Amino acid sequence: MIRPQPTARVSSTSQTHGGSAMDNPLDFGDRTDFTNADRGFVAALTPGVVTAADGRVVWDADAWAFLDGECPDTANPSLWRQSQLCARQGLYRVTEGIYQVRGLDLSNMTIVEGDTGVIVVDPLLSVETAAAALGLYRAHRGDRPVTGLVYSHSHADHFGGAAGVTDGDVPILAPVGFMEHAVAENVYAGTAMTRRASFMYGATLPAGPAGQIGFGLGNAASSGTVSLFPPTIDVTHTGQEETIDGVRIVFQLTPGTEAPSEMNFLLPDHRALCLAENATHTMHNVLTLRGALVRDARIWSRYLTEAITMFDGAADVVFASHHWPTWGQDNMTRYLTEQRDLYAYLHDQTLRLANQGHNAAEIAEMIQLPPALDAAWHGRGYYGTVSHNVKAVYQRYLGWFDGNPANLWQHPPVETAKRYVDCIGGVDAVLTKARDYADAGDLRFAAQLLQHAVFADPARGDAKELLAQVYEKLGHGAESGIWRNFYLTGAQELRHGPDVTPVDLGGGMAAVLSIEQIFDTLAIRVDAPKAWHDTIIIDWTFTDLGQSYRTTLRNGVIVQQRNPPAGNPDLSLTLTKAQLLGMLAGKGLGGITHDGDLDGLKRMQGYLDAPDPRFAIVTP
Repeated sequence: MIRPQPTARVSSTSQTHGGSAMDNPLDFGDRTDFTNADRGFVAALTPGVVTAADGRVVWDADAWAFLDGECPDTANPSLWRQSQLCARQGLYRVTEGIYQVRGLDLSNMTIVEGDTGVIVVDPLLSVETAAAALGLYRAHRGDRPVTGLVYSHSHADHFGGAAGVTDGDVPILAPVGFMEHAVAENVYAGTAMTRRASFMYGATLPAGPAGQIGFGLGNAASSGTVSLFPPTIDVTHTGQEETIDGVRIVFQLTPGTEAPSEMNFLLPDHRALCLAENATHTMHNVLTLRGALVRDARIWSRYLTEAITMFDGAADVVFASHHWPTWGQDNMTRYLTEQRDLYAYLHDQTLRLANQGHNAAEIAEMIQLPPALDAAWHGRGYYGTVSHNVKAVYQRYLGWFDGNPANLWQHPPVETAKRYVDCIGGVDAVLTKARDYADAGDLRFAAQLLQHAVFADPARGDAKELLAQVYEKLGHGAESGIWRNFYLTGAQELRHGPDVTPVDLGGGMAAVLSIEQIFDTLAIRVDAPKAWHDTIIIDWTFTDLGQSYRTTLRNGVIVQQRNPPAGNPDLSLTLTKAQLLGMLAGKGLGGITHDGDLDGLKRMQGYLDAPDPRFAIVTP
C-alpha cells in the first residue's frame, strides 16, 4: 500500500501540473463569482431529475448536492469551488428579455424573447434535457412558441437537444461550415472520441466527494438522445445582421477558435453579448483530451481582441453557453482582456521556448502564467491546463516528434514496457521502486513505472492495484476536473475492467450526413490488408437527391467520385439515402434496384470493421 500523503492544495502553479502543494494560495474570500452565478435566479427544476421515455435517468442535478459541504481531503479546493458554482441549477434572468437555463446539462440554454415567441440559443446535448429546460422556462414565463434556433458552434452539447425544443420548422442559424465540422468531429473518429470522452467526463464514475465532482466547464454530460436539424441560415461574415421574430442579432465569425465553426453575437437592443464558448470561467482546451483538431490559440486571442473592439460600449452584460454572466463595462473588459491574454500567452511563450530548442514536455514544465492571469479565477485550469495546452500548441506547429532521433522509432507500449521491466529487474523490482517514489511524493514517476509493470505483465493484480492507488491520489489532488476524471476512471478500470456508458457524440446524426460523409465513414472502416487484392467498382444513383456516385475499392482504399463518367462498374444500385442507411444498418436491400453482381457489394461489406467502443486504455 502507498503511505498516505497530504492532500494537494491550490497554488499559483497547480494549474500547470494538475494540482500540487505549493505556496501563494488563491483568494477564497473572493465571492464575486458566487454573487454573479446566483444573480437573476428565478426557479430550479424540482426535483432536478430528467428521464427518457423509457424511464432511464439521463440527468440528475440533485446528485451533486454533496457539493454544499466543505471540501474533503479527496478533492482539490479550487476545483471543489468551481464545481459548486457549476452545480447551480435553474432558470436565470440575464437581462430584460434574455433568460438562461443552467445546470440541466453540460452547457447552458439561452432563451431570447421575441415578438411572438422565443429564440433558443444552444439547445443542450440531449433532447430530454432540452425539453425539460424549455419546460422550466415556460412554467415561469408562459407557453411561448419557439420561433428560431441558434447554434453558436459545432460541438454536440450546443445542438444535440434541438428536437427537444422544435420540430425544425423554424429559422435555424449557425456559422458557415457548421454541418461539415459537426459531423467530422463527432462521427469520423466517433468511437475513439466517445471512449476517451467517457474518461474525460467521468461518465462511469459515481458522483461524490471521492468520485465525479465536475470538470470545470460543467458537472457532467447528459446521456439522452442526440439530434440535429441542419441550419437554414448560414452566418458567413462578421458584421452580418439577421432579425428573427423581431430580435436583431449582429454576428462575429470566429472560426478555428474553441471550435472549427463558431461565432459570437451581439443582441444590440438588449445590450447583451454572447461569447459562445470563446470566453468562459475557466481556461479552455487548446486540444481537448477526448480528441479533436488542435485549436489555434493565436487566432482565438485575436478574435477576442476583435470582440472587445467591435462591441465596445454596445453591451452591459456578456454571457456564454457555459457558466454565468459578467455584468458591467469595466468587469466585462477586464474579463475578456484576461481571457484574450491567456490564450495569447500560451501560444507565444510555447513558441518562444520551442525556438530555443525545448520540446513540448520541457516547455510544459517551464511555463508559468503571469501573476494577474494566475490569480484570475476564470483563468484557472479546471478544464484545459497550462500543461496540456502548451503541448497542443507545440503539436499544432511541430507535430508529435520532438526532433530527437531516439524518439523517432520507439517500440509500442507493451514491447517498451517489457524492456524497461527487464532492465529494472522484473515486475517485483518495479513495484518496489514505484512504492518508494510514491511514498516520497513523486506520484507522477510512480505512475510511469507502474504503467510499465501493468503493460509488461497485465495478469499481475498487485501491479494494477498499486497503479490504481497512485491514479486515485493524483486524481484527488488535481485542480483540472478532466485530469481528475481521467485518473479516477483509470483507477476504476484497473480494478473492475471497462464499464462503458459513454457520452454519445455521434448518435442521432446519421440522417443528416451527406452521401460523401457516409462513404467517408465506410472508407475509415476498411480492413485494408484483407482487401488489398480486390477491386470493386459500384455506381450509386440516389433518386431522392438527384445525385450519382461511384465508389472504387482498390488497394484497400475506398475512393468516391460524384457524377462519375461513363464506365463499366461491377454493380449499379438505384436507391434513396434512407435505403443506403438502412442497408448499412443491416436491414437488407428492400426497395433497392440493382444491375450487376451483388457479390461485389457483399465482399465490400465484408471488409468493413466494426469499431470497438470498449478498447483498452489503461491496460494492453
